[in-house]
Amino acid sequence: MMKGLKKWRLFSLLAVMTVFLSACGEEYISTLKPAGAVGKEQFNLLLFSITIMALVVIVVSVLYLYAFMKARRSKLGDDYMPKQVEGSHTLEVIWTVIPIVLLLILAVPTLIGTYKFADVKAMEEVDEEGNKTALTVNVTAKLYWWEFEYPEQGIITAQELVVPTGEKVYFNLKAADVKHSFWIPAVGGKMDTNVENMNKFYLEFDEESEGLKDGVFYGKCAELCGPSHALMDFKVKAVDRAEFDQWVAAMQSTEGATASADSTDLGEQTFANSCLMCHAVSGVGAAGAMGPNLTAFGDRNRVAGVLEHSKESLEEWVADPESIKPGNLMTGKYGELSDEEISAVADYIMSLSVEQ
Repeated sequence: MMKGLKKWRLFSLLAVMTVFLSACGEEYISTLKPAGAVGKEQFNLLLFSITIMALVVIVVSVLYLYAFMKARRSKLGDDYMPKQVEGSHTLEVIWTVIPIVLLLILAVPTLIGTYKFADVKAMEEVDEEGNKTALTVNVTAKLYWWEFEYPEQGIITAQELVVPTGEKVYFNLKAADVKHSFWIPAVGGKMDTNVENMNKFYLEFDEESEGLKDGVFYGKCAELCGPSHALMDFKVKAVDRAEFDQWVAAMQSTEGATASADSTDLGEQTFANSCLMCHAVSGVGAAGAMGPNLTAFGDRNRVAGVLEHSKESLEEWVADPESIKPGNLMTGKYGELSDEEISAVADYIMSLSVEQ
């Protein structure tokens, strides 16, 4: 009876593992299906390392089984004494040199890749007019959201990063409060964002995200940063260069946009009185706002990075953000809004869009 139960336990464990591992092949978030040059090189290095380690395991296992079968007691008897090789210089050289060689084989491509991915000199290159030729994005990680500033284009957004395909995109990474970590699993390895210093690296996006689930790549915070760390997501929309330029122009055209407290629209009026001090509705401005820039909120695919992009989800967030992301800075600020005001401000925010 117990033997049968153990088998069912094993079956249940394998079934649960299958459910969890079924997401490993999703292109929008899987490191096993890289969608960029950096991710592909890192994936190839991972396969190379696994091959070397598997080879070591196989060789050691074969030697162990060979010794086990050849020197078993039933074959050689109780009194058999094998040849003693203690102090053998030949064997000591072999088991010292081989690990060193294997470590070098692993270390050389790893170091080459590390220095290659850290080469950001192109960030400072300029054309004849003095304009930088590389696209640079300043990323600021905050509890529990992401701010993306495009300094050369003079625009700023949040929670959804928009990038062109087929070229290197350089990132300046920093944190506004505690340590976070910027990670787009399907495109490249993570990089920490620190309060004290700025980290820099680049990624390449080979594929447009339109055909993926939700039309975006998923980004994550990969450093435990607080009670809502698991909910600190962002999305990446990868488009061709022409569409990216159109998006930049649309964001730039919002310069000076604001909400009026004198508006006859209840949603805009409520936003101006209760939200505008923390949230901008213009894509042109300075970084460092208290809350995410909402200029293109209507074009996003998530509310607060994790909820379905709908008016109902937005109303839920505005009414009680603490229940969704514990510890976020909006907590406790909107308890005085009526249901009518929450509904109206949700309509207003959902209407903020730059895409045609």
